[in-house]
Amino acid sequence: MVGYNPQNEIHLSHKEFAFAGALSGAISRVVAQPLDVLKIRFQLQVDPIQQSQGSLYQGLIHAVRKIAVEEGISAFWKGHVPAQALSIFYGIAQYTFFEALTKGSWYLMPESLNAEWRPVTHTVCGGLSGCISTFVVQPIDVIRTRFVAQGGTKIYFNVYQAFFHIAHQEGVRGFYRGLTPALLQIAPQMGLQFGLYSFFTLMWDNIKGTTSFKIPGPVESFFCGTGAGFLSKMIVYPLDVIKKRLQIQGFEKARKNFGTFHTYYGFLHCCRHIVLNEGIRGLYKGLLPSVLKAGVVSGTIFCVYDQIIAVLILLHR
Repeated sequence: MVGYNPQNEIHLSHKEFAFAGALSGAISRVVAQPLDVLKIRFQLQVDPIQQSQGSLYQGLIHAVRKIAVEEGISAFWKGHVPAQALSIFYGIAQYTFFEALTKGSWYLMPESLNAEWRPVTHTVCGGLSGCISTFVVQPIDVIRTRFVAQGGTKIYFNVYQAFFHIAHQEGVRGFYRGLTPALLQIAPQMGLQFGLYSFFTLMWDNIKGTTSFKIPGPVESFFCGTGAGFLSKMIVYPLDVIKKRLQIQGFEKARKNFGTFHTYYGFLHCCRHIVLNEGIRGLYKGLLPSVLKAGVVSGTIFCVYDQIIAVLILLHR
């Protein structure tokens, strides 16, 4: 079961939690990368995502066909190397810190709070672990976003070139573009994701009449994780759009074939500019592939993570 429980006979090490987090993140990234590419392309398009003159992508099916024809099937895995690195390092950091924070809560807070209100403590610990992990992997996320953002005009040809180009042209701050909305987004999203997952598994166990501290089966983990990922992403989605817009500032050359490009001077300016020029709907561009991706990724991660933990415990026995 995700999260520390003193009732467990066997307690795994930080390295084992890190391994489980890394492997679950890597598997989920391979599965969900095409949806991530579509989501980012929609988020970065200033023009309306509908049938209108000047709109590069006019809907989900239209975008899939256009990318496949103009850039090839491999385009759906653009930026996969930095994205895979992002998933692995994020998985390591997130689950290692989450397990450590939930363990600390058992010793610092009343036992009744951790046992009876587990979704609440998991929400807080999930939000904190998400913030720490986001700060650690933000440079990788910026590079990944820029690889996905560039079309026929190539600015970066490999990860090393992208790293040195950003460092030389933009300095350290370039690697942390969009950090403010990223942290504002990830704290409630990861908090809700872990909290909702705990809540859904408790409901599942109550319906079946089983103990609430067992490791969930793969079907239970996947469906509870999918629901948690879907709902949490939908709630905080506008912050993800703002983050992506800020991450491509200073990257205009690679965006010239994608339609209108705006310059933003910070989080509040970006938010206000999108609402005034694109309406409230502009903050929800790419929502469909994003929530589908969030559900698939969350379900896959929780499912794989829980089963790896079960295997590691079995090996200890």
